[in-house]
Amino acid sequence: MTPGSRSDDLFEAARMYYAEGRTMEAIAGGLDVSRSTVSRMLRDAREAGLVQITLRPPDAHRVEELRRRIAHKYGVRARVVPTRAGDGEHERLQAVADAGADLLDEMLEPGMTLGIAWGTTIATLLGSVQARPIPGLRIVQLNGAINTEGTGLTYVSTVLARAAMLWDATVHHFPVPAFFDYAATREAMWRERSVQKVLETQRQTTLAVFSVGAFDAEVPSHVYTNNYLTREDLTSLRADSAVGDVCTVFLRADGSFRDISMNARGSGTDPSRLSRIAHRLLVVSGSRKALPLRAALRAGVATDVVVDELTAASLLSLR
Repeated sequence: MTPGSRSDDLFEAARMYYAEGRTMEAIAGGLDVSRSTVSRMLRDAREAGLVQITLRPPDAHRVEELRRRIAHKYGVRARVVPTRAGDGEHERLQAVADAGADLLDEMLEPGMTLGIAWGTTIATLLGSVQARPIPGLRIVQLNGAINTEGTGLTYVSTVLARAAMLWDATVHHFPVPAFFDYAATREAMWRERSVQKVLETQRQTTLAVFSVGAFDAEVPSHVYTNNYLTREDLTSLRADSAVGDVCTVFLRADGSFRDISMNARGSGTDPSRLSRIAHRLLVVSGSRKALPLRAALRAGVATDVVVDELTAASLLSLR
C-alpha cells in the first residue's frame, strides 16, 4: 500500500465512523478488513491529523448564547466565563480575573500606554497575569486613590508596582484624592503642571482596563469599603440615583453621569474621556454588579467585556 493510498484509506474509515456514524463492524465489512484493523485505522487517522476532536462542555451553548446577546445588544466584544455549580463569589471573581488576564495579554503591544483603574477586580486580575517584558509599555493611573486616612495611596502604589514588574514597564502615578472635599479644590489642582502632565498621559492611553463598582457587591468594591465615601456622600449618591461607578465616576442606570454632584469632586476618568480610548477592557464579576454593568455599557465605556455567566444572565434579565 502506497503512502497516498494509506492516507486515503484512513480518511475514508474516519469519514464513515465520525461523519456518517457507522459502526466499526459496518466499516470493516465495507473495507473488507477486520474490526481490529478499523480500530487501528481510526487511531492512525487521529495521530496523522486527519481527525480533530473538539469537546464542548454541556454549558457551552448557553455561554455562547449569552456572549452573542451581550455583543449584539451593547456593541461590544464579549467573553462570558462559565461558572460551576457551587462556585462562590470569590471563585467566580478568580475565574473572570484569569480570563481577563489572558485577554489583556493578547491586547498588549510594545509602545502602548496602558491606563489602569484600581480596584478589587483589577488587583485580582493583575495577580493572574503572566509576566513578560513589553518594550516601551507605559502604565498610567486613571483615577486618584488617596482617601481620608491616606491609606489608598499605598494600596494603589502596590497594585501598580506589581503591574510594572510584570511587564517591565514605567508607571505614571496620579497622586491625588479619589474624591476632593470641594469641587473648587479639584479645579485648582487640575491647573498644576505636575497634574496636567499626568492628565496628558491619560489622554495618550491606547488601552484601558477597569471594572465597575457596586454599593452592595458580594465581593466588596474597594471604593465603598475603605474610607473613601462618607455617610453624607452615600446619601448624596442615592439622591442622585447613582447605581455604581466606573473609574470612581458614578453612573445612573441609564448611563448618565454629568449632573451627579459627587462627580464634580471626583478624580476618575469619566465615560466621555474613556470613550476616546481605542481599546477599553471591562472586567466584571458579581450578580449585584449587573445594574452598574448595564449603566457602564449604556455609557459606552467598553469595547471588550469579560463577565461571568451568572452576572451575564443577570445583566440580560434586567428590565
